[in-house]
Amino acid sequence: MSEKLPHGVVSGSVDVRHWRVRLGALRATFTSQDYELLADFTSAVAAAAAELNHHPDVLLRWGSVSITTTSHDVRGLTARDIELAARISALADARGLEATTLSNSTLEIAIDALDIPAVWPFWAAVLGFTSRVTGEGEDLDVELTDPSGLGPTFWFQQMDAARPQRNRIHVDVTVAHDEAPQRLAAALAAGGTLVSDETAPSFWILADAEGNEACICTWQGRSSA
Repeated sequence: MSEKLPHGVVSGSVDVRHWRVRLGALRATFTSQDYELLADFTSAVAAAAAELNHHPDVLLRWGSVSITTTSHDVRGLTARDIELAARISALADARGLEATTLSNSTLEIAIDALDIPAVWPFWAAVLGFTSRVTGEGEDLDVELTDPSGLGPTFWFQQMDAARPQRNRIHVDVTVAHDEAPQRLAAALAAGGTLVSDETAPSFWILADAEGNEACICTWQGRSSA
């Protein structure tokens, strides 16, 4: 149950009406105009999670409940997440809840740096975010996360040379693999340009009219997928 599973295996093992893989996690959003029904569903999800001893992040708003599950001990997805997703799907069906898989995205902000150790403590301090630092040298990996779980993750990309007249911060927007073409088309129709699709469908690099960059990302085409 603790073996980390490839994203493709997980994607093919969950209810496609509800769940999508994004950034090493499964997410589903269930909708209803009945707030009490959503609250009851949230309580049922909490009970199922306690029974399975596997606890997702649950965000209840008027009109929707978003649920994200991952196995933190392996930093990825396992059979525990698949089982929990199946239980949650059954709870949603029993209550007649609708679901949406579109317009769901995970936002990350990447900061390009020549000297990551000199840069990341400033961002951790100014944001008040929690740091996770692993590796060293060329293998250094730094992520800053919002303690409340609401803000985007910041990560740091190693530069090997200065790049004058180019932005040093870009946005990574991770979407469901089947939503990426629609999101890409919308961005291009809104005045964006395609900088590179060399690594698609892992990510497409786009830019706005002034050259500021953003990436549309999916789990596909990655070594861990």
